[in-house]
Amino acid sequence: MNQKEILIKTLHHEETEQVAWVPFAGVHAGSLLGYTATEVLQDGDKLFEALMEVNKLYKPAGQPVIFDLQVEAECLGCKLVWADDAPPSVANHPMEGEEELETPCYCTIPTKESGRIPMIMDVMRRMKEAVGDTTALYGLICGPFTLATHLRGNDIFMDMYDDEDAVIEFLEYCDAIAMKMAEYYIEAGMDVIAVVDPLISQISSDHFEMFMSAPFKKLFDHIRELGALSSFFVCGDATRNIEVMCQTGPDSISIDENVDLLAAKAITDKYNVALGGNIPLTTIMLHGTQQDNMKFVIDLLDNMPNKKNFILAPGCDMPYAVPVENTIGVVQAIHEPDSVREILKNYVAEDEDIEVELPDYEHLEKPLVEVFTLDSATCAACTYMMGAANEAKETFGDAIDMIEYKFTIKENIARCKKMGVPNLPSMYINGELKFRSLVPAKEELEAAIKAVMK
Repeated sequence: MNQKEILIKTLHHEETEQVAWVPFAGVHAGSLLGYTATEVLQDGDKLFEALMEVNKLYKPAGQPVIFDLQVEAECLGCKLVWADDAPPSVANHPMEGEEELETPCYCTIPTKESGRIPMIMDVMRRMKEAVGDTTALYGLICGPFTLATHLRGNDIFMDMYDDEDAVIEFLEYCDAIAMKMAEYYIEAGMDVIAVVDPLISQISSDHFEMFMSAPFKKLFDHIRELGALSSFFVCGDATRNIEVMCQTGPDSISIDENVDLLAAKAITDKYNVALGGNIPLTTIMLHGTQQDNMKFVIDLLDNMPNKKNFILAPGCDMPYAVPVENTIGVVQAIHEPDSVREILKNYVAEDEDIEVELPDYEHLEKPLVEVFTLDSATCAACTYMMGAANEAKETFGDAIDMIEYKFTIKENIARCKKMGVPNLPSMYINGELKFRSLVPAKEELEAAIKAVMK
């Protein structure tokens, strides 16, 4: 049984002798050959070369062709800000600021000739021919809610309270785009369509059932009818929504380190949905040692009572600068667990003692808004929480202070530990946790700030 067969059997909910391994090496793929993130996301030849290097080094059961949630938004008029070491971010929201959410004025559906779609589909076909027999290929599409947020901006969170019918209609439109993108990518040979919707972690389960259940169920049914498998990929603390996500009928769900994997698996097993995750992106993959990565995998697998329906994967798109040897350590732990256990029997991880000084919260001259993110430039949920903070800063100006702490920086990891930050993204005001994995509405955040003003 080759690696692809292991993954396919897992997604069909069958027992396998070895756990399936899917490295989400998006922009990280470029780093293997010295290409920037911008180069591999815009140049098909460089993307193909980088993907083949991932396939050679990391021996995946499944592999994404491109990890960029802005492809559809770019086709629909969003301007992107490009970076050398991260996917692009959305710089503008064409429908932001409109008093009413009106879908009919914005009903373009991307075609196979739109934006970067022709390049992506060409690379998909080339990868299918090169490794399609041994590796299951993932086509990643932007989920309906995250696409809606790209187009509408943070206004979408108020729309859910102010105009429910308009939001339902708007999400139907975004769902139609997702279904069309799935069709394109399945035509290009993709085995699995991963619907990546990180903003799902930023809403309540009630709002999920009201607005998201119908479009996601329709989308996963459509993917199944087209003969492909599916994954519902969410970032952030999606714990409260795991069950309602399962009820939409995906073949698998992918989560990150904000979610207790064993607790989530108890839920997904109840619905016979495969679960993927959740090697920590920064503390283990980026800043850890090779032994740290090996140990995380071995400990995770040893503590998992039932490995059926499980896919080992990074919690999200791997950081660009993850050391190659760290990921190779993961591969070794999967393929040679007994020898790795022997290697690790006397290993003790180093505890970096980084001192950080917290503000004197009781004697602040003005309100301090602190946003703890994975990285607002690369994490969509973080982007929109940071967007809410930036909007508050524009409203209050010099009357408040505001700062972002990115978890990709070691000192900020230490700060998160000292503060006891439970999940990313989270927002604190004057040292108190106010918003945890929930993007606040404009009025809600302004009220919280005003409450601490002297």
